[in-house]
Amino acid sequence: MLRSLFSGISGLRSHQSMLDVTGNNIANVNTTGFKSSQIQFQDTLSQVIANAGAAQEGTGGTNPAQVGLGVRVAGVTTSFTQGASQLTGRSTDMMIQGDGFFVVRRGYETFFTRAGSFDFDATGQMVLPGDGALVQGWAAANGTIDTTGPLIDLRVPAGSLMDALATSGASYEGNLDSAVAVGTTITRSIEVYDAVGAKRVLDVTFAKTAAGWDVAASDGAATATGALTFAADGSLATGGTLTLAGVTVDLTALTGFAGIDTVKALSQDGHAAGTLQSFSLGQDGTLTGAFSNGLKQVIGRLAMANFTNPAGLEKAGGSLFRTSVNSGVVQLGAPGSGGRGTLSGGTLEMSNVDLSSEFTNLIVAQRGFQANSRVITTSDEVLQELVNLKR
Repeated sequence: MLRSLFSGISGLRSHQSMLDVTGNNIANVNTTGFKSSQIQFQDTLSQVIANAGAAQEGTGGTNPAQVGLGVRVAGVTTSFTQGASQLTGRSTDMMIQGDGFFVVRRGYETFFTRAGSFDFDATGQMVLPGDGALVQGWAAANGTIDTTGPLIDLRVPAGSLMDALATSGASYEGNLDSAVAVGTTITRSIEVYDAVGAKRVLDVTFAKTAAGWDVAASDGAATATGALTFAADGSLATGGTLTLAGVTVDLTALTGFAGIDTVKALSQDGHAAGTLQSFSLGQDGTLTGAFSNGLKQVIGRLAMANFTNPAGLEKAGGSLFRTSVNSGVVQLGAPGSGGRGTLSGGTLEMSNVDLSSEFTNLIVAQRGFQANSRVITTSDEVLQELVNLKR
């Protein structure tokens, strides 16, 4: 049979594969986080008709004569260029800006994805829609995250509790008017909490004396007293702290200038218990919860992965990838570190398929298929002529 016949067949097969790849790209033009693929061709083994000849005395060298035996698919490469962003407003939609992948677990296997359209199940676990793959990350312990620890299934259960914290310190700032008459009193109050989150009022009373100020702190059950004196330049000279029922009252920021009365309670470090009301996502993957006690606390952090050769990842369906022997070892870490991209909440990454390029590839594949079919037709006509030599 003619070599051209089999070359044409290889061309048909290769261009059919090109149509398959292009068709898959176009089919996923609206798939969240989809990465398009491109096909590459290369020629197959060439048959040697005549070997090359070296130059000799009186004769020149000759080039090799070879006839190619067709084309084959060299590879199908995935393009990991950034897709356009789509604003959704959903707090569980997350987009990676830059390199990297979300880490998810399905059964006992770990996968990687760029599709950040997450949901919650009945137990508060963050999952991918469709197959329920579990998003991986690190949980916070009292607002602290250890990103060197093992990954766990990330959970943000509604109604999560923030423990109460007893007040251990309270502070005051401002100025006590040194020009007021002896016997003048000033009271400033601050709310403090015990170990179970019960609130009580701590009153601090300042009474002017000839030497300075007497200070008395009371919470209705206990009382602590002290004295303050100020130097000639208005700075605190003696005194500055009181301890009442485990609460240390810091008065060291007070001053004693004349004509100004600005003393006030500044802060305290305790709080009541609270339940989770909502959460937000930071660019570093940190999930911060807003609690019913008016405070915010870190509740977890998403993990991200990157690879030396992302194009070596194997597509596993469902917009997921798995590692291969040529992708390199997975490198886990926090978003925004180690070459990994940052995250944007309320946004999704769209497909990176370029329709204008794909439709052009359709035309190229169609014409290539058509041309190779003509080679087969022509080869068949030549064979027919050979058969017709004997009638």
